[in-house]
Amino acid sequence: MTDLVESKFPVDNIKSIFGVAIIDISRESALLRLSKAIDQREHIKLAFCNAHTANLAWDDKAIRTTLQNFTVFADGVGVDIAANQLYGAKFRANLNGTDFVPEFLVTSKRPLRIAMIGAAGHIAKRAAHELQFASPQHVYTPIIHGYSTPAEQQEFLKSLLASPVDVLLVAMGNPKQEQWIEKNITGKHATIAIGVGALFDFLAGEITRAPKLIRWGRFEWLFRLAQEPKRLFKRYLLGNPLFLARVAMVKFGLRRF
Repeated sequence: MTDLVESKFPVDNIKSIFGVAIIDISRESALLRLSKAIDQREHIKLAFCNAHTANLAWDDKAIRTTLQNFTVFADGVGVDIAANQLYGAKFRANLNGTDFVPEFLVTSKRPLRIAMIGAAGHIAKRAAHELQFASPQHVYTPIIHGYSTPAEQQEFLKSLLASPVDVLLVAMGNPKQEQWIEKNITGKHATIAIGVGALFDFLAGEITRAPKLIRWGRFEWLFRLAQEPKRLFKRYLLGNPLFLARVAMVKFGLRRF
């Protein structure tokens, strides 16, 4: 089997945040474009960029280079603030993967074959169960946990080559998941490969989502910080002010990408 055609979203607006080209697209257009990619067998690598991702990209040219090969959606209030400061308008939609990926699968009427890699074994299986319940039209296989050995991952990749999937969900955390996709996945393995972060943990109930009102107010990051203060202290309490300072540096021409 030959590679699928590498696809880029034909959009009229790209906003670069710290060297990461983020597509400014509506939710409806994004869902439609992914469905079209499935129908036309166009290979897409999909990532989501939030303030943390942008901070990583600021310091690491390799991350920026990797994300050049991805379609990147806007995730969170941080990149909206940056877009407003640098371009005079926020992104058209907050397409965070935790909400967007399940929505894409639920709204996809065509039965899909979906593979999953990441998280602990029991978490990945529970996440697949929840996705199967929400979107029973799809088949979720193969599934492999994120602590698999290199040999086990190679077997997983071989299984995808033998029987390619429509969608591959990779939950390894950012930027490891994007680097893994870039290194290992082509159109021979999956039509769409998506880095989904902590999605499996949310689906399996390992991490509690913020109440809808908090999410609507765009303070979910604060809710997560309260849940995991030790792990997320650096990312949010140090990373968010640093991100805003860096936005100011770019705005006033003190750093260019």
